[in-house]
Amino acid sequence: MNWLTNTVLPKIRALGAKKEVKDNLWTKCPACAQMVFQRDLDAAQRVCPHCGHHMRLGAKARLEMLFDDAQWTRVPVPDVPMDPLKFRDSKRYSDRMKEARARSESPDAMTVGLGRIGGHPAVVTVQDFAFMGGSMGLAVGEAFVTAALKAVSERCPLVVVTASGGARMQEGILSLMQMPRSTVAVQRLREAGLPYIVVLTDPTTGGVTASYAMLGDIHIAEPGALIGFAGPRVIEQTIRETLPQGFQRAEYLLEHGMLDMVVHRHRLKEALARLIGLLTVREQVQAVAEIDIPEAAPTAN
Repeated sequence: MNWLTNTVLPKIRALGAKKEVKDNLWTKCPACAQMVFQRDLDAAQRVCPHCGHHMRLGAKARLEMLFDDAQWTRVPVPDVPMDPLKFRDSKRYSDRMKEARARSESPDAMTVGLGRIGGHPAVVTVQDFAFMGGSMGLAVGEAFVTAALKAVSERCPLVVVTASGGARMQEGILSLMQMPRSTVAVQRLREAGLPYIVVLTDPTTGGVTASYAMLGDIHIAEPGALIGFAGPRVIEQTIRETLPQGFQRAEYLLEHGMLDMVVHRHRLKEALARLIGLLTVREQVQAVAEIDIPEAAPTAN
């Protein structure tokens, strides 16, 4: 009886039991509502193979996509107070941060990496919308300033990939102070004569748009990205008018002169490599001109 109970019956139950299927094997495209196999979606860099909709991409995946051979070095960012204002709404801000960090591979919404794009050295900093909506707080401001200073010390361009809902309300005025801080950091790049390229992804709004997202030498956006300060619904309620179709989307902004180009994610690395090559030619020529070439020895007649 023990043999039947302990060995045979469990095997029979196992045969009849339904196998658990992971709930993350498929993803529904928010644009066309088609189901996409997760492995195929990751291979396509989270671009829907049916309609071309650009879904949001994490910081690690973004950095691996942009750097040559997916090789990059994380640039350390100084620590900042996690809850400077002891903020609490429905739950403590410190608890929200712990939960966000547990789900993320980074301590905050911005990750800084150093590597090569098309053979050119570059510093790339990426905002991850999955981390509290990519909101800008003390840590994001510190990461941006660190990235700019690293670019200056390495004499290489800075590429910023934005994805944010704006300033982090739990940090109040301290969050808003990151706007002028980032502006000063961009000025350091200007004074050093280094390129500053901004890649705007969906969504880029609020204080991020009002500061470093719109201070680039070149502004690139992914197709369909929502870019603006306030959202379309807020604007419609304020001005009491219906906005044009596609208002604040990348293509509309390109048509009205706020962007330099809209580039598909699969061609983004190639476009960045070409731009960096063009924008750093002057520096390369200057470096060659500064080389001390000894004069040729006189030849005997």
